[in-house]
Amino acid sequence: MSEEPLAGGDDDARALLGQEPTLTAAEVAARAGMPLPQARRLWRTLGFPERGDERAYNEDDVAAMAAVAEFIATGLIDFDLALNVVRGAGLSMARLADWEVGALIQRIEEAFVEGGGDAPTPTEAADWALEKYGAQFEVVLLYAWRRHLAAAVARLESTRAIDADPHTTALTVGFADIVSFTALSNELSREKIGDLVEVFEARCGDVIASNGGRLIKSMGDAVLFVNADALAAFATAEGIINVVGRDKRMPDVRIGLATGSVVMRLGDVFGPPVNLAARLTAVARRNRVIVDHETAGLLPTDQVETRPLPARPMRGFGVMEPLTARRV
Repeated sequence: MSEEPLAGGDDDARALLGQEPTLTAAEVAARAGMPLPQARRLWRTLGFPERGDERAYNEDDVAAMAAVAEFIATGLIDFDLALNVVRGAGLSMARLADWEVGALIQRIEEAFVEGGGDAPTPTEAADWALEKYGAQFEVVLLYAWRRHLAAAVARLESTRAIDADPHTTALTVGFADIVSFTALSNELSREKIGDLVEVFEARCGDVIASNGGRLIKSMGDAVLFVNADALAAFATAEGIINVVGRDKRMPDVRIGLATGSVVMRLGDVFGPPVNLAARLTAVARRNRVIVDHETAGLLPTDQVETRPLPARPMRGFGVMEPLTARRV
């Protein structure tokens, strides 16, 4: 499983990459059939620092650049579109790598000590994990990518069935955040605050998936999600409150829901409902769901009761009248 071919150069990186860096950037670009400025741009877009004229690159770099060059040569995509795709891969893999290191390395170090050995260095622990379980990780990565690709195509199909613009669709957007997270961060140790964020994200992700939603992004103390209909979004919000806010070991949460047209690009969503959902959390009471009028109008009155709150100014939206929502 090749990681960050350009960020290394020292012995630790070489051990993880499995190859000695023997090539310069110019040699990689020439062998890949790509202009050097384009190759450098692709490396930066992937999130890797340039290494000038050093021999800091290997055969995996040639293979990766050649694959992109061949794709561009087909004429299906141009260089700018290739950069967009590559940027998504780089961002996703960088976060995944940090996630894996954070979750696994300490446990591997502890396991070595528990077995009576010396604690390995982080590089030794990572090298051991790759050698022993790298093939399994790659199977899961490919499986998850194909599954998510199928889901993304299905979303595009359903969107085109109701809207001529494949990037714009009507969704209910939810924003859930932890109450008083800054104060908690000052009170808890780094390890405990990390555990708190991990549990919060995991529980929210589970609830969102269970209700047919999609986790768009996690910001540590908050998550942004979407659902195709308002009732499913309310069920998601209700579920997050139940598994986080109602747990005495966890902090309280606030959730805002807003419905409308959003633009979906590069795995993210944009538009007024996204901003409004975030604004609504600022007026929500602890462990309560606040919605806009659009969402309220879509919730079945025999299942969900909504009640207007006093009108108040909301940055970017003027004076608005939010509503509380609760199960009947």
